[in-house]
Amino acid sequence: MPVASLIEEALGDPDYDGTIRWQVIAALHERRDLETFTAARRLCGGGTVTERMLGVDILGGLGFTDRSLPVLRYLAASEDDPMVLYSVLIAFGHLRDRRALPSVVPLTGHPDAAVRYGAAYALPNIVGDPPDPAGMDALRRLTRDPDDDVADWACLGTALVTGSAGRTAPGRLTPGGEVQDVGREVLDP
Repeated sequence: MPVASLIEEALGDPDYDGTIRWQVIAALHERRDLETFTAARRLCGGGTVTERMLGVDILGGLGFTDRSLPVLRYLAASEDDPMVLYSVLIAFGHLRDRRALPSVVPLTGHPDAAVRYGAAYALPNIVGDPPDPAGMDALRRLTRDPDDDVADWACLGTALVTGSAGRTAPGRLTPGGEVQDVGREVLDP
C-alpha cells in the first residue's frame, strides 16, 4: 500500500491509541525508507495536532535518527500541545540518542503531567553511559513529582540507569537518594 494511503488511514482513526492507527504506524516503521521519512517530516509541520502526533510517532520508530532528531528537537522547543510534546518525548526515548538530552531536560518541569511522564520515559534511554549528570538530576527530580505515574516511572528509570533494579518498585526516591516503597500503600487496604 502506498505511504499516502497508509497515512490517510491512520489519520482516519480518531483514537490516538487506536488499533488501526498503530497497525499503520508499525507498517510504516517496517518500510524504513526515505519516502516514509519525508511524509512523516511533512506531517510534523501539519496544521493539526493529529497530523503532528502521527508524524512524530512515525519518526520515533523509523530508524532515521540523524534526520529525525532535528525535527523532533524543533518540535520540543516550539510545540504548545501537550499530546504532541508527549509523543516527541516518547520518540526521543525510542531513538535512544544522547543528543536529545538538551531538549528533554527543560520539559521535565512542564505543567502537564503527560509531558513530564514522557520526559520520565525518555531520560533513562538518553542519559548515556556513564549517565549525564544533568539528565540524572532531572530524572531524580521527577521521582518526587506530584503525579504518581510520573514519579513511579522516574523511579524505575533511575533504578535501571543506576543498576539498582532489584530494589522494591514502585517506589520513590527519598531526598537522600534511596528508594522508598510506596506500592504497599496501594496494595494494602
